[in-house]
Amino acid sequence: MDAAVSLQEWWPWYNRIAEEFGYDPGKDQLAADILSRLISQNSIDPRFLKDIISDKPVLVFGAGPSLEEDLQRLAELGLLGKFVIVSADGATTALLKVAKVTPEVVVSDLDGNLKDLFHANRLGSVMVIHGHGDNINRLKRYVPRFEKVIGTTQVEPRPNVYNFGGFTDGDRAVFLAIAMEAKLVVLAGMDLGRTVGKYSKRRVKSVHTKILKLKICKELLEWLASRVKFPLYNVTAHGERIKGFTDITPSELARIMG
Repeated sequence: MDAAVSLQEWWPWYNRIAEEFGYDPGKDQLAADILSRLISQNSIDPRFLKDIISDKPVLVFGAGPSLEEDLQRLAELGLLGKFVIVSADGATTALLKVAKVTPEVVVSDLDGNLKDLFHANRLGSVMVIHGHGDNINRLKRYVPRFEKVIGTTQVEPRPNVYNFGGFTDGDRAVFLAIAMEAKLVVLAGMDLGRTVGKYSKRRVKSVHTKILKLKICKELLEWLASRVKFPLYNVTAHGERIKGFTDITPSELARIMG
């Protein structure tokens, strides 16, 4: 399955990220190996995901501070039903509880509310679960309980585990949507500033590290946008401007969607 970027193009990003955060590439690869074994019986082919996303408009929800406001504004205009919805980890909680919407796809490294992740999966969400050196124990404990799983990694792919590019749950969701040939991509709840949203994860060990991750997320999205020829929009109410994504209001988006 093709990615939005080639592995050769991804390695300089990964090497920078690993060095900046002190990640062990060997542990990241071990996580990919373990994830591959764990989902050998319950993984699905990415072509199933491509059937869901290809040539359709995709709405990617991050777990930033604007998430609830964005959800409310989009729901009031009846826009949620016009998109394939992809949620980044903790954003799934707000979709289920605030908007009463089940995302078609959840992109997660299992940092979010696991009860809500399992609930979304039972309701039909495809789980795109990411393995890295810091979540090996969570992978072993929780992955066997999910169905309809696709694995991802930031290092060498393995059977049923793919590298579509991307670092945080939010930007990986966008890399995934583009790899699956979405018609257009809209961001919501993707503030990427210096404030961590309440849905971001259960416990933030270091706010400084989280802010640095959001900075790299923004850089990755801008780099990806420079390579994409179809429309990219951002309806996030507040937060950073993301170069290559057109800032747009929900009302303007409603007009575009007809």
